[in-house]
Amino acid sequence: MARLPRIDYTKETTRIATFIEKVVGDASAKGAVVGLSGGVDSAVVGALCVKALGKDRVLGLLLPSDHTPTRDIEDATAMANTWRIRSEKIPISGIARSIIEAAANDGTRIARANVEARVRMAILYFHANSLGYLVAGTDDRSESLLGYFTKFGDGGVDFLPISHLYKTQVRELGAHLGLPKAVVEKPASPQLWPGHKASDEIPAEYDKLDVLLHYMFDLKTAPGISASKAGLPTSVAAKVVDMHRKTAHKRALPPSLA
Repeated sequence: MARLPRIDYTKETTRIATFIEKVVGDASAKGAVVGLSGGVDSAVVGALCVKALGKDRVLGLLLPSDHTPTRDIEDATAMANTWRIRSEKIPISGIARSIIEAAANDGTRIARANVEARVRMAILYFHANSLGYLVAGTDDRSESLLGYFTKFGDGGVDFLPISHLYKTQVRELGAHLGLPKAVVEKPASPQLWPGHKASDEIPAEYDKLDVLLHYMFDLKTAPGISASKAGLPTSVAAKVVDMHRKTAHKRALPPSLA
């Protein structure tokens, strides 16, 4: 099986930190707000924001629902404490239920799940607006290419520090930054419903999926050959093509006639 290109994570850390500092400075913002989920993506973004801006200019928000695993809350809290940043825990399930009840429609499971993601976005922006901060996004390149994020939920942010890195590269960067092994290796999960796991929805495990994505979208290799390079069946490449096509609207500005 082929591998992703190697990255000098010391240089990459400096490059991303410089990017964060520039984006915040260009916006005349005072700092950044990061939603801390307890997973590797938000932990890496949090660590990079602290490195770029300093602990006094980063706010970490823990926004658990009723079904958020206790371990995730503990890991997110530990990260905030390690960085010595200001942090707050704001449960969101009651807010989400109020919105669903006001809509007078139970909706589908994905519709209800997306309400939770959008509640989180609204709370992040409430704090960012109040403080004159920007909202730091935590989506990676694997999620972006597959459209595996909620439009105007976790996709509603001011800047994306790690959206050029595949999930496996984010894990490697997390290890380089000295994040706990339990966080770096934690299985990916948006936790939008009880027992929700990314592996239930994405077409392959990230170690192989990221290779396929790299060949298809970075090297412009044919889907079948990309699948072979990743040690995956062609059916996975076909699924990736379908997911990328159907979610193109998530990665673009809304279409208009202007």
